Amino acid sequence: MANSDEISARFWNLPWKADEESERENTFIDDIIQKTHIERLITENLDGVETAFDGGAGYGRFSMLLAGRGIRVTHFDISQPMIDKARALAEERGVAGNMTFVLGSLEDLSAFHDAQFDLVMSFDAPISYTYPNQGDVVKNLARIAKKRLIISVYSRMAWPAHAFDPAQKVKYLLDESRDPWNSLGEVSKLAEYKPDMAAVREFFRTGLTEPAESTGAAFEAGGTPWPISYAFMPDELRGLLESCGGRNIRLSGPGALSRLIPGEVLRNIMRDAQLRGDFLDFCYEYDRNPSVAGLGKDNLVALAEIGE
Repeated sequence: MANSDEISARFWNLPWKADEESERENTFIDDIIQKTHIERLITENLDGVETAFDGGAGYGRFSMLLAGRGIRVTHFDISQPMIDKARALAEERGVAGNMTFVLGSLEDLSAFHDAQFDLVMSFDAPISYTYPNQGDVVKNLARIAKKRLIISVYSRMAWPAHAFDPAQKVKYLLDESRDPWNSLGEVSKLAEYKPDMAAVREFFRTGLTEPAESTGAAFEAGGTPWPISYAFMPDELRGLLESCGGRNIRLSGPGALSRLIPGEVLRNIMRDAQLRGDFLDFCYEYDRNPSVAGLGKDNLVALAEIGE
């Protein structure tokens, strides 16, 4: 079977992925909640940070945020189209001078030395796409961090909801007339939809969102499947970070509160500028509570202090 980095590279190098990813906050409410949460977490933890590494940085949402604050950022991604998009956006925003763009895989960080960056970060779960090497990837990200590590991975506690509700993305559409993933098409199937309980249990046992064998077979046949993806349990991620020397570890689950709110109400909130700000503030408070860390919309976020 192909290596996980080969599968990821083919998928993320699709020419339209960079534009699609850069539009997610204009399309889906859960993306707004998650990225707002991560932005606040980052900006609250920049004390002493002069250099940063953004692994799986995509179109540059967070690397540009730091570059705009004068921090020297290494923008690292497996996709050349993503890097090209990020470079263009960074130049447009006048922050490219603080950014170094590097094409590469998270599974090979040998070019970077120990404690090279004050802050190391990796968001929207690229670590989860490195199965079966996800543990080594986390260790290497911690290795190159001097002060702090902030990452997000797929959450095993959150992902079963996808199996029970194939239309779960509908409630998060900012504008129901704009549905790039045809989420609304899944609503008509709900009346007769029955989940595959054997598959749900197998996912919960293995943490794999799709069987590795079927993904590998699709890739070998010339397809472009979603990368093999591993979802972490909260205690598993905490233990892994502790084994890397992480301290003061904090876990959060962006989107946990939003799961409890009807889509119509979420859209009403987003259309009211004052209410939207207050809501996102409360989401940040609620979703950081340890009780809901594993129950975010998709991702489990972790912050760890590294070094002395």
